Amino acid sequence: MFNIVLVAPEIAPNTGTIGRLCVCTDAVLHLVEPLGFSLDESRVRRAGLDYWPWVHLHVHASWQAFLDAAGDARMAFLSTRGCRSIYEWPFADGDYLVFGNESRGLPPDFHDRYRGQMYAIPMPGRHARSHNLANAVSIVLYEGLRQRLGWPGGGRQPSPVPRPNAHSRLEPLPMPAAGPDAPEPQEPPE
Repeated sequence: MFNIVLVAPEIAPNTGTIGRLCVCTDAVLHLVEPLGFSLDESRVRRAGLDYWPWVHLHVHASWQAFLDAAGDARMAFLSTRGCRSIYEWPFADGDYLVFGNESRGLPPDFHDRYRGQMYAIPMPGRHARSHNLANAVSIVLYEGLRQRLGWPGGGRQPSPVPRPNAHSRLEPLPMPAAGPDAPEPQEPPE
């Protein structure tokens, strides 16, 4: 399980979307105050849809309060100013993945204080400045899951796809037949 840490997030729908992502991946969400919105706002709940009651949420009054709660846990800090790619981080269960807010990123002193733990998401686009916060969390969290669960490209055989839980409305997709008796692929209709 991973821990997603948002330092002073400002945009309610981003936090709601990240909360939903945390429910879908069994990650814990940590919000470090000050928040730029109230957790009671309908925009947080709307973005999190009906997942919000299942978010494993911790709200910390300050960065120091968060550090006191986290103890000596491993942390990776994500910033466009990171010098190493997040794909170089060897993810481990229980890691804390720390993200700054939407307008300023991580507080300026973090770049000196946690220099050896700063990572970036590679952005090859010529005009790229930064990713949306919710997208950045998704990219990093799924890379951690890929490494930890051995999904394709992670060096181990993929884990079986879990069946939907009691809250899911989705049915598993049927697997295509393989082997000599499999039907020929058909062209999609125009």
